[in-house]
Amino acid sequence: MNAYIYQADIYCVDCGEAIKRRVERDTPANVPANPNDERTFDSDDYPKGPYTDGGGEADCPQHCGMCRVHLENPLTRDGEQYVLRAINSECCTIPEWREYYSYLFA
Repeated sequence: MNAYIYQADIYCVDCGEAIKRRVERDTPANVPANPNDERTFDSDDYPKGPYTDGGGEADCPQHCGMCRVHLENPLTRDGEQYVLRAINSECCTIPEWREYYSYLFA
């Protein structure tokens, strides 16, 4: 799933697009002249992305900062261990993790 980065958080495409529309409406001065050239603006001002693979590899499963949907990101080795421990202990696990990271149980 693709993801946007905005103000130190990660968002699904639907929420990222909603944030872009809100920034364009409420703070048009923050809209970059060329949103495709991400070198010209800061993600504190306007969302960057969308990026593939849920924003990329991470040490834990990533979720949208707004709607909390699982972003289906790949995991580092530490992230895989984290998910395995969580699922095996039935602590802090959501069904999406068990399904999406099922390769860990093969």
